[in-house]
Amino acid sequence: MPPARVVLDEADISRAVRRMAHEIIEKSRGIDQLVLLGIPTRGVHLAQRIASAIADIEDSSVPFGTLDVTLYRDDLRMRQVRALEPTSIPSEGIDHRTVILVDDVLYSGRTIRAALDALNDIGRPAAVRLAVMVDRGHRELPIRPDFVGKNLPTSQAEVVRVHFTESDESDEVLIEQVAP
Repeated sequence: MPPARVVLDEADISRAVRRMAHEIIEKSRGIDQLVLLGIPTRGVHLAQRIASAIADIEDSSVPFGTLDVTLYRDDLRMRQVRALEPTSIPSEGIDHRTVILVDDVLYSGRTIRAALDALNDIGRPAAVRLAVMVDRGHRELPIRPDFVGKNLPTSQAEVVRVHFTESDESDEVLIEQVAP
């Protein structure tokens, strides 16, 4: 099997995060009604970085939280068991606000469908938008990201891995071949 191929390095990721922060501010016409919710694990890291970039740009912070969607997934019995992560909603809540869901890789769309179900149990946002570091295609559900770090068309025989220093040894995005 060929070695993993680096498609984004630390500098590329940094530029993508900053660009996504600018796009979020522009599309939202400011940050007054924004809430960022990261989907564990690496979506949380990405959301923290976007929140930090927005704070640098706007000189003001944006509410940030986490949203564990594990129990809302429709494929629990087909996946490895995973520990639940905390869900933390900012004290401002999500009602009547624009919620930006943040995840590392968009693939089938099932994680985002689960996130939408989880949001329904928490409140009623004015709008929900999606930010991802990588959109790799192969959607099974009609879900499209609003903010994308990088579009990476892939084959079904490939896996995209996003690494952040907060949970991994480096900042990089890799494409690996899946064993047949």
